[in-house]
Parts: sequence; C-alpha cells; structure tokens
Amino acid sequence: MAGPDVVDLGFARVDVDREARQGLPEVIYGSGKTPEQISGIVRTLLRHNDGPVLATRVDDDVATSVLAAVPDGAYDREARLLVWRPAASLGFGVVVAVAGTADLPVAREAAAVAAATGLDVTTVTDVGVAGLHRLLAEQDRLRAADTVIVVAGMEGALASAVGGLVACPVVAVPTSTGYGAGLEGVTALLAMHASCAAGITVVNIDSGFGAAMAAFRLARVARRRTP
Repeated sequence: MAGPDVVDLGFARVDVDREARQGLPEVIYGSGKTPEQISGIVRTLLRHNDGPVLATRVDDDVATSVLAAVPDGAYDREARLLVWRPAASLGFGVVVAVAGTADLPVAREAAAVAAATGLDVTTVTDVGVAGLHRLLAEQDRLRAADTVIVVAGMEGALASAVGGLVACPVVAVPTSTGYGAGLEGVTALLAMHASCAAGITVVNIDSGFGAAMAAFRLARVARRRTP
C-alpha cells in the first residue's frame, strides 16, 4: 500500500518525499515507459515538489508527446533529457572531460543533468590520452573545478590521467565505446576501478546520469558546510 510519502498511480508508486530527504525530486527513467506513464509521473512530481523534475533516456517522439501533455518543459535531444523547473545555480563548478567524440552522448547526459540540478558545467571535449598534449593544455580549467566528471571508453585511461592532475573529486564514467576487447565498456569499467589514482569514484557503464548525481551530492554537502 502507498503511504503518505508515496503517490500510487497504479503503474508506478511515486516517491514524493525524496526531495525532502535528498534535495532533489525522484528522477524518471524514461526508457521503456509510455508517454502517458511519463506524463503522469511528471504531473505528480510537479504537484508535490518544488525542485526540478527530470526524465532521462527519452526519445524524440516520446518527448514530443510528453511535452504536449505537460507543458513548460524543455527537451535536450543530445542528452535525451526532459526538464521542468531547472534549478538555480548552487555555485559549484563541474568540468565534464570527454575522451573522444564517440563518448559525447554519455557526456551530454552528464552535463545536462548536472546543469538542470543547479551545477555550473563546462565541457572539455576530445582530451583522450592518445593525444595527451590536448589534456595537458586544459590543466588550469580542470584544476579550477570543484568536481571533474571523466567520460571515456576504450581502455578508460583518461580517468587515471585526470585523477593524477587534480585535487578535487573525480567521477569516472566508462562508456561502451570501443572495439571487441573493450567488451562494451567492461574493460574501461575495470580499468577505472583499478586506477592507480587514489580516490576516483566510478559509476555504471554509459551512466552520465549517475555521474551527475554523484556531483550533485558533493555540491549539496559543500553548500551545507559553507559558512
């Protein structure tokens, strides 16, 4: 049975208390849901919360139907992200460092979700370790960040390289980019976990969303501790 903190829509039990607990309303995973289901959840979250409402992994045709049903939202096609009521800036800077152009779809999701939740995002593209000089040219920008999100496929080495250059938290996102031995992101995932750069946080394969949420949690803690 649904309790006072849950709204039962029949097809979903919406956690309307999550914003109070974690500072952000429940985020909708759009893949596999119908436009009607997404619209119903969005309306519920908008009604019961004050913060941004997000739906990830939403394709163009579904997004069009949802926006027709629930107006005043915005759709980022590259990030496949629907957003209502984006948050004001928390004053927390995130740099999304992208190894290669093929990793951009995952990076776009990370950047768009982070921006929608109030983080100040800069994206640095095509800085993979095969051209290390390109990464070193961005050292000042990376070191100025409060958190760096590293998005890389292939062997995932960019996370270690960035982890050795900066003092701030590094959130690594392995992508499924690569040839056969890349194992659709498993090689990058294991390499990032085995990194010699201490303290790197690693999220799931292709989970730009997960990386953005890690950065958001860091921003919330930093804001709470700021005099």
